[in-house]
Amino acid sequence: MSKEKILETVEQSGLVAVIRGMEPTAMSRIARALVAGGVRALEITMNSPQPLKMISEVRSLLEGTEVTIGAGTVLDPESARSAILAGAEFIFAPNLNRRVIEICRRYSCPVVPGAMTPTEMVRAWEAGADMVKIFPAGGLGPGFIKDMGGPLPQIKLVPTGGIDLHNAGAFIEAGAAALGVGGSLVDKDMVAAQDYDGLTRRAQAFRRVIEEARSK
Repeated sequence: MSKEKILETVEQSGLVAVIRGMEPTAMSRIARALVAGGVRALEITMNSPQPLKMISEVRSLLEGTEVTIGAGTVLDPESARSAILAGAEFIFAPNLNRRVIEICRRYSCPVVPGAMTPTEMVRAWEAGADMVKIFPAGGLGPGFIKDMGGPLPQIKLVPTGGIDLHNAGAFIEAGAAALGVGGSLVDKDMVAAQDYDGLTRRAQAFRRVIEEARSK
């Protein structure tokens, strides 16, 4: 996908599945289950076992689909470059590292660094971020996203951390461009029990909440 198409996919879907700490042997089934539930953006974190191998395999698995695969928890430019060369189509980070943004722009790869304050958001935007990840968002709440939309409407925000089915709609209504959702979507107990139909239903539930919030 082109950079523009990847960003469009993330925003239209409104949901980025954050896949952390999963065993590589389960990755293909997790990916299929989430995609069956309507997820169109899969983020494999770099602090997972063999993340580059999983990124490469899932990218091949979903080749030709409208699903985009990226890397998360990317803390440094070396990790960003390795992930991109392994097939990652976007990069998410919990922090703001200008060199990570520079590497991603060099490869025309969408980059979404993390920020918490207005100053960090503007610095990320000025450095070339395509969106800004608000992390951790759970403690800040939907009201923070709404408040930031006043002075900084040009910056597309992706709240991540502490997002679940109870507050996802409120974050979307507050103006979030998309949501990064980890454990409340990619449930470790479901994976351990090989309840992949359960993962699909959970993904469908998140998609319904997002669509309903956007229709208001």
